[in-house]
Amino acid sequence: MDVDVAALGESMVTFLPSRPGRLADVPSFDRAIGGAESNVACALAAFGHTARWISRVGADGFGDHLLERIAGYGVDVTAVHRDPGRPTGVYFRTAGDRGTGAHEVAYYRAGSAASAMSVTNVDLTAARAARVLHLTGITAALSRECRELLHELTAPLPGRPLVSFDVNYRPGLWGDDEDARLLLELARRADIVFVGADEAEQAWGVTGGPEAVRGLLPEPAALVVKQGAQGATAFARPLPAGGRAARAADVPDKGGAPSAPGPRPGAAPPVFVPALGTAVVATTGAGDAFAAGFLSATLRGLTVRDRLRYGHLFAAAALTAPGDLAAPPARGHADRLAALDDDAWGRLRLGPGWTQAEQAEEEANIP
Repeated sequence: MDVDVAALGESMVTFLPSRPGRLADVPSFDRAIGGAESNVACALAAFGHTARWISRVGADGFGDHLLERIAGYGVDVTAVHRDPGRPTGVYFRTAGDRGTGAHEVAYYRAGSAASAMSVTNVDLTAARAARVLHLTGITAALSRECRELLHELTAPLPGRPLVSFDVNYRPGLWGDDEDARLLLELARRADIVFVGADEAEQAWGVTGGPEAVRGLLPEPAALVVKQGAQGATAFARPLPAGGRAARAADVPDKGGAPSAPGPRPGAAPPVFVPALGTAVVATTGAGDAFAAGFLSATLRGLTVRDRLRYGHLFAAAALTAPGDLAAPPARGHADRLAALDDDAWGRLRLGPGWTQAEQAEEEANIP
């Protein structure tokens, strides 16, 4: 069955501390789930899209928990295989944000079921039966077999789905410059790429802003360079005709469709959209949420400016909630906010509970 988005990658059971402090001092933890790709699938399903998560988990209780929680968002998990010989990955983290020096993360994922994903034990048909296939650089770091799998899925075959690739550079998972070059190669094979300006500098030594990143990555039809609290810049031209998602060329441009510099067909200036003012609770998962919002708007055939705005709205939902995964705003609310003029958009300030408050208001007004 074709779905809007298929997302392939490892998810783990996450243990969040019951109070701030060092991992050595925290007395108890609350259980949650975390995984870049499943986060995207869950957010899209919660927003009304059809989504599939593809992975491997252990034949254990943690695997049961992941499947139940992710399916609870409305995600199709029938392409997730159970591995009786390998465990489901888990990790523990402190209450602080990952950007602080005091933050600790302890991963227990070596030898996990997902690290054994390969071209022979993953349902490639399920991965390709989607309008968009979403992948991240995290998967490539898990094992040689996972790298071969991503090379297979990003191969420029006729009729492949649009490939979305979030670089998601994690220095702790990668060893040397050769690994960084692998991420660059995968990004160049994708149709839609998400990368932070800081990631591009860390991994590839790129400085000079979004235009310099585009100079390194001219191949993707859509390149989104995230600039932290400033906002994000998108370069876009019409998506490949072979992809099954809505193509930019089929949609009237109302906000200015950006593109790569140089003499490329459909080229247009880059579009920058400032981030929303938020009362940040935790930054974990915000990048995944941004990708989900941008992909949702792409699937709906919206302009590039609005794709960025939905990315920021989804990210704001994650930034104002604890944990790796936050429900996106209700679609009607998101549509109204995305349609604001530039001045009103710049004045928006969002705090914890803003998505639930709007949902409760909408439900109260149902005839």
